[in-house]
This record gives sequence, structure tokens and C-alpha cells, in this order.
Amino acid sequence: MSLGYAEKLTYKEDVGTVGMSEIFDPPDVLQEKIEELAMLIKKSKHLVAFTGAGISTSCGIPDFRGPKGVWTLQREGKGVPEASLPFHRAVPSLTHMALVELEKAGILKFVISQNVDSLHLRSGIPREKLAELHGNSFREFCPSCGAEYLRDFEVETIGMKETSRRCSDVKCGAKLKDTVLDWEDALPAEEMNPAEKHCKMADVVLCLGTSLQITPACNLPLKSIRGGGRIVIVNLQHTPKDKKASLVIHGFVDQVIAGVLHLLNLRIPPYVRIDLVQISLSQFPRRGRYVKWTLRISSIHGQKAPLPFLKSVEVSFSDRPDLKSAVLHKQPFQLKRETVRTRPFELVLTLNYGDGCGSPCTKIEIPVDFEVSTDSFNHGKDAVLQKLRDRAIQESCCGQYAAIERKIMSAPRSEVTVYAIPTNIVRYNSLLVTSKAFDSIPRGNGNVVKRHNEGMNVMEASRKRPKRVLTDGSG
Repeated sequence: MSLGYAEKLTYKEDVGTVGMSEIFDPPDVLQEKIEELAMLIKKSKHLVAFTGAGISTSCGIPDFRGPKGVWTLQREGKGVPEASLPFHRAVPSLTHMALVELEKAGILKFVISQNVDSLHLRSGIPREKLAELHGNSFREFCPSCGAEYLRDFEVETIGMKETSRRCSDVKCGAKLKDTVLDWEDALPAEEMNPAEKHCKMADVVLCLGTSLQITPACNLPLKSIRGGGRIVIVNLQHTPKDKKASLVIHGFVDQVIAGVLHLLNLRIPPYVRIDLVQISLSQFPRRGRYVKWTLRISSIHGQKAPLPFLKSVEVSFSDRPDLKSAVLHKQPFQLKRETVRTRPFELVLTLNYGDGCGSPCTKIEIPVDFEVSTDSFNHGKDAVLQKLRDRAIQESCCGQYAAIERKIMSAPRSEVTVYAIPTNIVRYNSLLVTSKAFDSIPRGNGNVVKRHNEGMNVMEASRKRPKRVLTDGSG
């Protein structure tokens, strides 16, 4: 949940029960319930997860109704709480990644989320197996052709309003809209219909970190009961649906899910975040020996879109001490120079990262020779990203880079190259410690989010539905 999102919502006095005290099952009871849940999941034929803000609190994102939730503090006149890191840099929790493993194992059939933080998509849940009932702060859609665009920056509006970008389909070009609902907006049919369908099919609906107070979403899990299915609720407070559930577990969601996967002999995969950046070099020939050129480092989502993970760019010339270095602070990062056409050089770009990244910077070396023609290429996005993920996991660090594609443009002649860079890697401890709750959760950037007084570490740093997510569309 973005604090910006909470502030953008239309004011509503009645937001349900807030500030409820947290309940913790005794360690022995918690262990028994985890074992029972593991057996239910093992025997299930159609498992559906129904998630709320409670699965993202360990990511440093405040919930709504907890003791320090957004609406709880607002009700007390204290304003919104502080987030531990920028919203766009939030890292999926152990629970997010455990759901990915359950889906890959063929056990989890569908995820229904009330969250707008995009962490399910970032974690790797396929879009076709996810219903985001209340929208996604990082997703835009085209009301004309139905195309979707997943952004690496938070979309500036909510309430399904027009944004500042357009559909990149040359046959369309309509103005895009945000996907996040305001209070009075109806839940979109393209999200509700599959959610309802899978709840009716489910033999187990696993409700994780949700107070089950917001209608009509909170009634979806009940549809499984009519077909003989069961509801399991994992939450730190009582919910209005507890009496309908076959099993209610009062414990940290990450701890419960870690225990379940341990019993199922499933390993929680590490999370590797890969960001994309577009680097273009345009040349403007002059008469005589010289050439003017412009270097631009920008977002793949359009020239006016932000690059939220970059703080600054240092430009240097490793083999040309006669060329002056520069530090670029303003986006889009741009440098204009004039040099001798016949003298090649090597550009060294130091991309300095902002808060929430797992390394301070990455250096990209780009040879430049205006006398030699370069060719377009496309190495295949999926293949490049998988190699980078594997390398980041193997080396237990991030900051590597690889070129995905290069396009050669004319008038002016330009080389436009898209680079992929792993900017975070997080490993998860799936071992259950039943005698202790959370002490601290190390973040991917080395920061620590304090959680109560007992200890268990779970993170270690190192529209039209057929057209789903276009992660690299320009708008």
C-alpha cells in the first residue's frame, strides 16, 4: 500500500473497524495449526490465495487497520505512518515468493489480491493467474484496445483517470488510464469474474493478511463453501469471517507460510529485481572534422517517464583524458558534446542508484566510433533476464548488466539500446522457528525493519483481459 495512494483516496469516515489488537497463538498451538494447514494444502486440488495488506507489512509497507495502520493512525489524528523505503523499491515478502513456488509446483491455481503494490507481479505470479481487485498503482490500461502497461514507477493518479501517457500501439494511441479504484468505483468485471470463478472451484481458499471487511471482495472466499470447499484465515486480528473458516491461525503470515513450505519440502526461491534503462546516442554531423552528439539515459516507458531507481549518472571517458567528465543529476539524463569524428572513444556511464537498491551503482562501458556503422539486434528479453537472474543468484550480488536490444534510427542517426540490470537480490529463510516471532527483517538494501521483540529472520539481503501486461511499452 502506497502512502501516496492512501492520501489520494477520497475521504471516507467509515472505513470499518481499525486499531484492533494483535492476537498470537501459543507456539505449540501455532505449530499444530501450521501442520494442519500444510496437510490441507497437500491434499488440495484447487488452492486459491486471497491476500490483503498484511502480507506486505514485512516489506516495509504499512497496512490499513493494524495498531499502526494508515487508517488507525489517521483516526487518532496522527497522519499517515512513515514507510521504510520508497514504494517503488518495495521487495516481495517471503509470503509473496512462497506463493510463486506453490504456483510453479502446480499446487496454487489462482491468486486474488486486494493490494495495489504490484508485489505479486514483481514476485513472478503470472498475470493470467492473478486478479487485482482494487487495481495496481504501477499498472495502466488502454480503455480503447485493452492493452496493459506495467510500470517501474508509481502512476500519478487513482480512480481510473487519464494519465499523461498514450497507448504505444500505432493503430491505437488512445490516452491511458490508471487502474486503481477509489472508494465509489465498482470492482472491474475482468478482475472479479475470474476471481469468483476460481473461488467457486476452490477446495481451499487461503486468506492471508486480510481483515475481510471490504465488500464485495471479502465475500468471495465464501463462495468456496457452497461447493464443499474450506476457508483458512491467517491474520493477526479477528475477522468477520472467522466463524465460517475451517481453520483460523493467529500468527505472522511469513512465519506460517515458511513453516508450511518447509513441511511440504518446497524451497522459497530468491527474488531478483531487474530494472531496464534505455541509452541512446544521437549524432548530428557537421561540415569538416567534427560531429555533435547527444547522450540520453531514459526510461523505456517514454522520454517523460521517470527512472525512479537512478539518483544520478556520471559520464567519463576512460581512454580520452582530453574529454571532460560530467555528472548528470536531472532527468532525463542528457549530455551534449562535440568531438572529432575520426577519433573513437569509450563512454563509461556510472549509474548511481537511489534508496532501496542492493548495490550503490553500476558501470556500463560503451565503445563509440562514428566512423563505423553499428547494427540492430534483439537477444530476446526473456533469455537475457533469465541469464542475469541466474548470474545474480550464483554470485550473490547485483549490478551486472546486459543489452537486450538495439535499434538504429535515422534523422538524426541514433543508436537506442535497452539494458537490463539486476538491482536487488533477496534470499529467504524458509526454516520455521515456532518458539519465536519476528525480531527483524533484513532488507535487500541492507536496512532492517524492526518487528516486535522475538526473533525469526525471513529475508536476507545479498479492461480487456486477453491483452495482459506489456512491461516495456512506451507511452
